[in-house]
Amino acid sequence: MGLGLGLAGTAAAHAHLKRSVPTASGTVATATQVEAWFTEDLEPKFSTITVTGPGPNGVKVDKGDTHTDPADAKHLIVSIDGAAPGTYTVDWAVTSVDTHKSKGGFTFDVQK
Repeated sequence: MGLGLGLAGTAAAHAHLKRSVPTASGTVATATQVEAWFTEDLEPKFSTITVTGPGPNGVKVDKGDTHTDPADAKHLIVSIDGAAPGTYTVDWAVTSVDTHKSKGGFTFDVQK
């Protein structure tokens, strides 16, 4: 009779990348910011996007101003200097409001 109660727990939810601008593996003419939408609300203090620029040294091009959109806690934004042509690497690490952590990354290209 009570056996099923112990098996029904709270599902562990993690924030997964839903979409981004620029799109993963996409090509743009220029980029001034990277935006990412996740499947869960995020803790802004514990969520970051790091962007490195083209070239063999992968110089950091994000401005360190990662923040959530005040109107959407699932939307994370960072400003970048993305005018130079080449491949940019985006690495993200987020903590959802239920304290679960996840991370990942993708690339996009800037072509003139």
